[in-house]
Amino acid sequence: MIKVGVAGALGRMGSLIVRNVIEDDELELAGAFDIRETGRDVGELAGTGRTGIKIQDGREIENHLDDIDVLVDFTVAESAVENIKKSAEKGVKLVVGTTGFTESQWREIERAVKNKVPAVISPNFSIGVNVFWKAVEFLAKYLADYDIEIIEAHHRFKKDAPSGTALKTAEVIKNVLGDLEIVHGRSGITGERGNEIGMHAIRAGDIVGDHTVMFGSIGERIEITHRAHSRQAFASGAIKAVKFVVDKPPGIYGMDNVLGLK
Repeated sequence: MIKVGVAGALGRMGSLIVRNVIEDDELELAGAFDIRETGRDVGELAGTGRTGIKIQDGREIENHLDDIDVLVDFTVAESAVENIKKSAEKGVKLVVGTTGFTESQWREIERAVKNKVPAVISPNFSIGVNVFWKAVEFLAKYLADYDIEIIEAHHRFKKDAPSGTALKTAEVIKNVLGDLEIVHGRSGITGERGNEIGMHAIRAGDIVGDHTVMFGSIGERIEITHRAHSRQAFASGAIKAVKFVVDKPPGIYGMDNVLGLK
């Protein structure tokens, strides 16, 4: 059995991960961390019934890692960096779906993980999104002279914009076409469109996650869209990542590694 801890266990994704771990015969829930409801049974809060696993204060996570094989982190960037560093020091493997990291935070993460533990870190654990990125890469090769726009939409509570998935999509395109400028929205008299990627973020209601890339030319356009209907799409991928990372050598992996797309 793989012993799994979940950081951000009461969040939208965290509570779903908790349920998925409990329901999987190959996994054992060994820890749950949050800054709310400490001392309460995580199963009761996640809707699965009593588990005997109490919510531990996420700010003291280093005191509760000894019996955990893999820590799954869906928190916020600042907390995730600390969780990654503390887990790596304890030899705990990592699956990280938190987004919004700055460049300096990424450097901290790379230093923490290097030569210590394997970590799957991805802005999106959906299997469909990872295939979507491969399709975008293919299209960019053959539509290099088309105008490119990225449009993403999420629920009103999402804290970072653009989404990590949208930024990764732009990175995929730039890896093919070179370091294009990213223009975040447009207003006023902008003049003729330049050699750029347009980036647009929508925040409304309870949208789980939509991402569209538009390739436009004079006379035609191609649009490719991924829509997440449920967060279960992300949870299923995260569970695959847990099972993948448990026997891998130290280093940072992506979902393309997990899915054999790389």
